[in-house]
Amino acid sequence: MSRWKALPAELDPRVRQLLVRLRRLKDHNGLTMRQLAARTGYSAKSWERYLGGRSVPPRDAVEAMARIGGEDPTRLLALHEVAVAAWRDRPPGAPEQDAPEEGAAGHAVTEPAPTETVLTDAGPSAAAAPEPEQMTTSATRAAGGLRISRRALSIALVSGSVALVLAASAAVFVAVRIMDDDKSGAPAPAGHASTAAAPPAATKAAYSCHLERADGHWYAGNSRATDSTVAYGDSGPQVAEVQCLLRRAGISPGGIDGMFGPLTMGAVERFQRQAHLDVDGIAGPHTWKALRG
Repeated sequence: MSRWKALPAELDPRVRQLLVRLRRLKDHNGLTMRQLAARTGYSAKSWERYLGGRSVPPRDAVEAMARIGGEDPTRLLALHEVAVAAWRDRPPGAPEQDAPEEGAAGHAVTEPAPTETVLTDAGPSAAAAPEPEQMTTSATRAAGGLRISRRALSIALVSGSVALVLAASAAVFVAVRIMDDDKSGAPAPAGHASTAAAPPAATKAAYSCHLERADGHWYAGNSRATDSTVAYGDSGPQVAEVQCLLRRAGISPGGIDGMFGPLTMGAVERFQRQAHLDVDGIAGPHTWKALRG
C-alpha cells in the first residue's frame, strides 16, 4: 500500500471523502502515477495535485478512475459534484484551485481561443492573437458572443446539477440515518420530525464502554467488528466501539454517541499517526486491528 501524505487539515470533509476513495482505487489497482496518467489522459503531476488535496480533479478524471477500478461511476461522480460545491464554498484564504491539465488525451482544453472573450469561473479574460484574414470584425464578435452564451448555459446547467445532487444526497443521508436509527433503536437526529408518537418514557439512546480483553484483543461491548469500514457521516454501534477504543488509547473522540463527526475523525487521524498508519480519518481493517490491540 502507498504511503500517502496526510491531506491538509483545513480540507473540507466532503472533498476529503472523494480523495480518500480515489487514493484507495489507485492502491487497489497497484498503479504508479505514470501508469495512472497513461490510462486516464491526465498527467502524473496533475494526479499528484488532485490526490494531494491541492485541487479537485475534473469530472472526466474521476469517471476514468472509476472505470479503471471496475466500479459504477455513479457514486464517485455524486461525491465529485458535492466536493466541487464544497471547494467553491471554501473560506477566504484557502489555496486556489489549479487549472485543468492542458493537452490531456480525450479531454477538451479549456484555454480561450484567440481573439475571443471567454467567460470562465474566475471571470472574463481575453487572449490576443492575430485574426485570420478571412474573418471580419463582425463575424469575430458574433463567434465570441456565441461562445459566451454557450459557456453561460453550461455553467447554469452545472450549477443546477450540483444543486440536485446535493438535495438528493441529503435526502438519502437522512433516509439511511432514520433506517439505521430504527434498526438500532436510536431516536431520529434533532431537526427531523417523527411520524409516530414517541412513548412518554423514550430517551436518547446512549452508548457505554465496557472494556474487556479476550483472545488478545480489546472489546468495548458495542460491536465486535474487525474488518469493516467506518467513516465520516456514519452512525451506530460500530462508531461507538471506535470511540470507546480511541478513548482507551488515550485519545478523546468527544462523547460516546455513535456519531462519526469531525471530533471522531480528528481522533482517528491522531491515532493513525500515533500507530504509524496511513492517515485518512477512516477506521478500516488496519485501524481496527491497531485499536483492538
